Amino acid sequence: MPNLCDFTRTLHKSRGMSRARLFTALLVAAGLLSGCGSTGKATGDSLLNAPTAAVVKVQRRDLSSQLSISSEFQPYQEVNVYAKVSGYIQKLDVNWGTHVKQGQSLAVLEIPELQQQLQQDEASVRKSEQDVARANEELNRSESAYKVTHLTYARMADVQKSRPELVAQEEVDVAQGKDLEASAGVSAAKDSVAGSEQEFIASKAALEKDRSMYAYSRITAPFEGVVTEIDAYTGALLPAGTSSNKGDQALCHLSQNNLLRLVIPVPERAVAEVHVGEDITVRVSTLNKTLVGKISLFSDQIDPETRTMHTEVTVPNPTYEIVPGMYATVQIPLHTVQNALTVPVQAVQTSGEMRGSVLVVGGDNRIEKRDVSLGIENAADVEILSGLSDNDRVVFGEQSQFKPGELVNSKVVTPSEVE
Repeated sequence: MPNLCDFTRTLHKSRGMSRARLFTALLVAAGLLSGCGSTGKATGDSLLNAPTAAVVKVQRRDLSSQLSISSEFQPYQEVNVYAKVSGYIQKLDVNWGTHVKQGQSLAVLEIPELQQQLQQDEASVRKSEQDVARANEELNRSESAYKVTHLTYARMADVQKSRPELVAQEEVDVAQGKDLEASAGVSAAKDSVAGSEQEFIASKAALEKDRSMYAYSRITAPFEGVVTEIDAYTGALLPAGTSSNKGDQALCHLSQNNLLRLVIPVPERAVAEVHVGEDITVRVSTLNKTLVGKISLFSDQIDPETRTMHTEVTVPNPTYEIVPGMYATVQIPLHTVQNALTVPVQAVQTSGEMRGSVLVVGGDNRIEKRDVSLGIENAADVEILSGLSDNDRVVFGEQSQFKPGELVNSKVVTPSEVE
């Protein structure tokens, strides 16, 4: 075909050719020149000048979706430790960062008023015991006297019945009066014993109460944990932390750090996939470690404002390697689809709930925009429910530089190559 083009240029250079013959030759050359610019040649030139588009092929693979949520480690439980009774700190047994066991002493308070009250209570108990003893002795005396007077009255009454002339009625009446008086004395003695016993019980209860209060002079750890803050030192007066006054001074702050928890807001779409007791992956980027946590509880109610459900994940921390306040990423497995049609997430432009679009390079090397329905998604790939077929070539990465109908040179890549 280049020779035909040269022939045309030769015609233009001819000097001796008539105008009519020259015109006819030019028409023939024009037809030949149109052959020089045929479609096949233009397509080749256009592809050479077309931009290159990185594409990936639609593939089938098993796809598992995960929900990744970042959260902050919190102590499993933490409290401010207050004094039950007011007193001066006589001895402080802990400091910042001290690890304590449940029941271990944190501080000892000096409470002289309560010590004196205990002495008074003990004396009151001893006095009540003596009163009970005296009342019982009086009861025994009254019962003995009653037996004698009652027996005397009974004998005189019997004699009067059998031999009225031997005993005067006056003597019988006097004996009956003494019998009734002795009986009343027994009843009074029994009431005195009961009263003394009640006083003894009350004094013992007061003693036990004050002993219990005095036991609070030794402040102990309510659970195993770490003292993360000291708020008072030796010699300081700690007020009794039993009122609603939030200004009461605490002794220290105690946190249980051998077991930590992560509070995560699970979105509504994943609520059905959350199960108590399920093991999940916890990634701690600060330590560059991946741990195993367990879903311990969830609120079983969706917050109407955030459309999320309060969920807690517990993570064992026996070596105290993790410090509360560190961030972690929780990966909750949702569900798996076998032999799913997938493309990389970078190849899809989402346009709504489970909808999106992709750019496909067709058999004619031209860009075509297609709407697709999306399924589950993980960090790398997304499931295509409709809109694509196996081995379709989809533009990967930046898509705004291409327009539908545009001619491109496609280059099949893998996502790792682009990264």
